[in-house]
Amino acid sequence: MRWRNTEKSSNIEDRRGQQMASASVPSALLLRLLPFLLKTKIGRVVLLIGGIYLAFQYFSGGLSFDPSTQANLSESQLALTSAAQDENAQFVAAILGTTETVWSQQLKGKYQEPKLVLYRNMTSTGCGMGQAQSGPFYCPADSKIYIDLSFLDELKTLGAPGDFAFAYVIAHEVGHHVQNLLGTSTQVRQAQQASGKVEANQLSVALELQADCYAGIWGHYVNEQLNLLEAGDLEEGIAAASAVGDDRLQKMAGRAVQPDAFTHGSSAQRVKWFKAGFNSGNIARCNTFAAD
Repeated sequence: MRWRNTEKSSNIEDRRGQQMASASVPSALLLRLLPFLLKTKIGRVVLLIGGIYLAFQYFSGGLSFDPSTQANLSESQLALTSAAQDENAQFVAAILGTTETVWSQQLKGKYQEPKLVLYRNMTSTGCGMGQAQSGPFYCPADSKIYIDLSFLDELKTLGAPGDFAFAYVIAHEVGHHVQNLLGTSTQVRQAQQASGKVEANQLSVALELQADCYAGIWGHYVNEQLNLLEAGDLEEGIAAASAVGDDRLQKMAGRAVQPDAFTHGSSAQRVKWFKAGFNSGNIARCNTFAAD
């Protein structure tokens, strides 16, 4: 992609240097309240739960009990993750900038730009605690996209390397923001609450496939109007859509393919709807809820 000379979005919130410091808050709070918690039965239960939580964070690598090490790591992270010097962060800002251009045109007068949060390992969100192992995600409660840049390595592991593959992922999450603005996300959540598990999963699949279609619409205009795509870019996007299909991920996990358990759609479905958006550039072509 020819992204380096594009206008970078200013809607980037970089928390990567804050992760270690913020992780120490629960332990400090428990230590301060320790004398009071030990006095009552409820307090001892709270202490036990807190201890289990901290132990989990420690052994999963999300928490350090060494204050000096923690401070040093925080300083080094701040030095290493400056958005102005970090190419991956610059890439994210550039792609987010292109989504702002495209969707401001598509939703004239209605588009509200989302914030994109860069973080490491875990961070607090309006939808609860976000964790890198879950991959990039959008939180409708705070209208923010959350990305741990380690997902770039995950994409390579899944067989989907390349800058346009990662750009597709960002555009997909922005697609969820578009759904939130249009009220689609709210309607789906309400329908899911009144549905059984299988039907709720089907609604989730339709929502995800529509976000894929919206990512394709972004790709259409990035190619036709901004002329940012190079040879092989489209194939990278298709490979990324295929790589994160539910059936493929189930197979990679050593499980039998179970369509009723799909929440994002099969590889074929994800590629189909990404192409539908890319080829048409038309939001009306993204009605995944009426599809067979």
